[in-house]
Amino acid sequence: MKPMIGITASLEANTIKLQRENGKAIEQAGGLPVILPYVDQQDTVDELVGRLDGLLLSGGGDIDPFLFGEEPIPGLGSITPDRDWLEGQLIHRFLESGKPILGICRGCQILNVIAGGGMYQDIYSQKKDEGLLQHVQRAPRDHVSHLITMEKGSLLSRIFVEDSVKVNSFHHQAVGSMAPGFIVSARSSDGLIEAFESINHPFVLGVQWHPEDLFHKYPSMAKLFLAFVSACRKQN
Repeated sequence: MKPMIGITASLEANTIKLQRENGKAIEQAGGLPVILPYVDQQDTVDELVGRLDGLLLSGGGDIDPFLFGEEPIPGLGSITPDRDWLEGQLIHRFLESGKPILGICRGCQILNVIAGGGMYQDIYSQKKDEGLLQHVQRAPRDHVSHLITMEKGSLLSRIFVEDSVKVNSFHHQAVGSMAPGFIVSARSSDGLIEAFESINHPFVLGVQWHPEDLFHKYPSMAKLFLAFVSACRKQN
């Protein structure tokens, strides 16, 4: 039986939206993708978590800075409180259950924040004097634009079996301080955290880039989804 993997989606003008590549990546890796609805009741969230084998936190808009103890700065973009709440509840329950989580871009940021970490609301104003790379690339989504270097011995390095890879990049927010129980898995050459993982769970991983746009061109990115779906399959 294919593992059932819930995928969070954006909420825009009361409409749920998700790039189709997220579901395609899960399907081609052997999983059963399910787009999660926006629900309001805690018992509904709990039942969803009980039925799902894994959680994919997809990319999207900005995160409410009050979640990590800050007030909004001018560079903050649009936030979606309903999405922050839903993903927060899902993350808490999945971490408690020990079920696999893969966070992508915004997804890795909200995972770190909900677990107790901090973040940059806008790297271009908060780190403007630190020699930043271009993290919002002006190229197609399936183009890889900068290198990341992985930490030896990390879950990510074992999946990729490489010391460094090129990734795509579409973000102006970024992970800041790591949450307790998590370690950095990879950084870009300008020092930004590009991936992190839990030391207390078999598979809880966040990546700052968008592997769902790359899996059909780059075998290493397909390995990431295969490893995630394999971890979810063990929940069956």
